[in-house]
Amino acid sequence: MTAVDDNTVLEQHFDATIEHEKRIEPRDWMPDKYRASMIRQIAQHAHSEIIGMQPEGNWITRAPSLRRKAILLAKVQDEAGHGMYLYSAAETLGADRADLTERLIGNRQKYSSIFNYPTLTYADVGVIGWLVDGAAICNQVPLCRSSYGPYARAMVRICKEESFHQRQGYELLMTMMRGTEAQREMVQDATNRFWWPSLMMFGPPDDQSPNTAQSMAWGTKRHTNDELRQRFVDMSVPQAEKLGVTLPDPDLRWNEVRGHYDFGPVDWSEFAEVIKGNGPCNVQRVAHRRAAHDEGAWVREAALAHAAKGRA
Repeated sequence: MTAVDDNTVLEQHFDATIEHEKRIEPRDWMPDKYRASMIRQIAQHAHSEIIGMQPEGNWITRAPSLRRKAILLAKVQDEAGHGMYLYSAAETLGADRADLTERLIGNRQKYSSIFNYPTLTYADVGVIGWLVDGAAICNQVPLCRSSYGPYARAMVRICKEESFHQRQGYELLMTMMRGTEAQREMVQDATNRFWWPSLMMFGPPDDQSPNTAQSMAWGTKRHTNDELRQRFVDMSVPQAEKLGVTLPDPDLRWNEVRGHYDFGPVDWSEFAEVIKGNGPCNVQRVAHRRAAHDEGAWVREAALAHAAKGRA
């Protein structure tokens, strides 16, 4: 059998595995494009978890109570853990964790656009839990059925913890909405600022998303960007009503015919600018991550030296 015939058989087996909703595992043969696509997807997700520690971590020293400080510390710690799970999943595809970090701090790989917005008040911590983690859950729960095994298994634990984070954020907002008028205004202001960027988290409209069709064919994506965005809107409107805040969209209304909420146009020009590195906090986020990486070099060197000594 020739090499061409071998590749054909391998491709047919790969396609059959995908078609029968089975998992691709690290030692299985996979097309180079599938491997590259999974590394890109998992790396961007890992980077998002690590960069995502910054907006809320900014408020740890200013939390209003010891209880709130403990909750926030635990959440930021969870996000660090999620990043580590995901970098490990990327390594099963042959990626090098150090290289991925260099790509992040060198602005050669992206992370979620939402983390390039500032957290101006403590209400932002709650709104991130409610809206940002809520959007993440909509996007990530289907990824528990990703065709790539290590990623799917990592997502199971991550989604459980993200669900808890959302409930924590919502509980904080409910507490603030039962407080003073100033606190209620803080919650409304934070909602106004994070609503549209949360809708952008799902990515560009389907007709402008170049990777969606192939990712869905491979089973590494289960729903289109617009489907996930609609699901998030439908989920968030009744939660906002219960909370007592107004979502900042005058076009938001229930469509009886569609059985979904209609909502206004997203400002995709803003999204494009943030993705290009021109958001409010892009430079700050990457600079902070680069500084942390450089300052931690001695820890990594010491750990490697200790490991080498143990093997000697």
